[in-house]
Amino acid sequence: MASSNSTFSVIGSDVTITGNVAASTELHVDGNVEGDITCASLVQGEGSVVKGVIQAESARLSGQVTGSISARELVILKSARIDGDVHYDALTIEQGATVEGRFAPRTAKSAPATNSDHRNAEPQSGSPKSGDEEPKLTLAG
Repeated sequence: MASSNSTFSVIGSDVTITGNVAASTELHVDGNVEGDITCASLVQGEGSVVKGVIQAESARLSGQVTGSISARELVILKSARIDGDVHYDALTIEQGATVEGRFAPRTAKSAPATNSDHRNAEPQSGSPKSGDEEPKLTLAG
């Protein structure tokens, strides 16, 4: 059971965690994490390094991430360096951020495509599938 008097948890800049991290509320990561992170809200400091999968309702990233990211609301700040695929509902990227990977809306995440139906899995002419909410992409300057 989560303690109701804790609104966020902090992994300090002098801390390195090897293993998965789970938080039911907001998590501030200023240190290094070698493992997956699952939380409601993630704030990553500039000097932070995460090597693993990130899953969060909202995430604000300004450090280095090696691994895939899945977030409903994702903000990638200019100091961020990401090496991995990014899945989002709403995405903001500051000018200067570096991302090596693919971007895809979370609504398009379904069963893995096989080689025979891979071409049909991508939306054509940039329009969303009927009934799907169009994902938002914002480029911040």
